[in-house]
Amino acid sequence: MHRRRTALVLSAAIAAAAPLLTACGSEAHPGAAAVVGGQRITVAQLEGRVNEVREAQRAAVPDETQYQQVLASTGSLTRDTLHNMVLDRVLHRAAQDQGIAVTRKEVLQMRAGLEQQAGGAKGLQTTWLQKYGIAPERLDDNLRLQLEAQKLAAKLGTDTSRPAFWKALSTASDELHIDLNPRYGSWDVQKSSRVDADTPWVHEVTTTAQQQPA
Repeated sequence: MHRRRTALVLSAAIAAAAPLLTACGSEAHPGAAAVVGGQRITVAQLEGRVNEVREAQRAAVPDETQYQQVLASTGSLTRDTLHNMVLDRVLHRAAQDQGIAVTRKEVLQMRAGLEQQAGGAKGLQTTWLQKYGIAPERLDDNLRLQLEAQKLAAKLGTDTSRPAFWKALSTASDELHIDLNPRYGSWDVQKSSRVDADTPWVHEVTTTAQQQPA
């Protein structure tokens, strides 16, 4: 049996214009790009994630002129990547608060449906890299994030565009006491977003996925 499944695709940034959450500084958290729930996301970890994307972009675009165009169009990659790293933890906390879990089987089912739509595994990897700045090795992690968001919205009896969903993320952000190093912007606890961003991060992608028996 097939059914239509709508998955969130969380790319790098979100439109925001709201009061700022206090950001951390390098003196308070040396070497930290952000502190989420008392755990540091180090600058080295952030740079590693960015390098994964750049290496994938370089492999996908061997022509030097075209590669330079890619670099120019993704100049905010470092900040956007940090946003996704923080958002991952916020959404995971919100899902945990509602008793939500995602299985490996569910991730594989979603991936199979998206690969079918994209014309294969390579096509899906290329799409996620080009549109959302997700390196191929992080694709399954990102799909798990999409499923958590989807399940959270369903559990709340809403969808990701409605206030109830955003309130859950706001609550999780508040619980985690998020601090960003000022060089990467500040975190808006009300919208669970980095406040210097100006590109929507929620997109609707419809897939048809084969439903496997439990």
